[in-house]
Amino acid sequence: MGEIKTAAQIAAEKLAQIGEPTEAERLKWKYGPEGEKLAARYLREDLNLTGEVGKFEAKARPTVVAGINDILLRNISLPRNDATRRTNKKVMEGIKALKNDKVAVENCFSRMRHVLDHYGQEVAQQKRQAYDQLKKDFEAKLQQAIQRQTGVANARMNIDVEQQPQFQEEWQRLQAQMEAQYLTLLDEYKQELAAID
Repeated sequence: MGEIKTAAQIAAEKLAQIGEPTEAERLKWKYGPEGEKLAARYLREDLNLTGEVGKFEAKARPTVVAGINDILLRNISLPRNDATRRTNKKVMEGIKALKNDKVAVENCFSRMRHVLDHYGQEVAQQKRQAYDQLKKDFEAKLQQAIQRQTGVANARMNIDVEQQPQFQEEWQRLQAQMEAQYLTLLDEYKQELAAID
């Protein structure tokens, strides 16, 4: 029968198998969260990102910038309201300030802005139309169901279909369907931005 090991012995063996962390891993563990904190501060307040990054030692700066970029890229989203538009603009300014290849960044932003603008102009109108049509369809279905149950041909009841769970579920599904292509493009542009130096 084999030797029974304690949890500490098992953990020690696993650590020995993993080995010592590399210098890059240590930098990431130490300075990645610092970059993320800076990005969060930048989004909340007026902050000079390049100046703040400059306060770190040279070997830590790429890791800090990677942490900042990660958080900023996550905060680019479809412009559903004015606050989102302002956040997108600020995020783009921050990313551009930290990237070396400004031309590649601006080219990517130009394509991204086109998608965001199209979403803001076209999809808002399409959503209103789709919402109104969905509401009309649901009201008609409910009236038909009421007429079948009561047996009265002209039975009418005032029901707020917008509060019905089925309506809400269908509206969420329809919205997701309308936004899917925009989100796919946005994700592609985010990946492209992440790869730019």
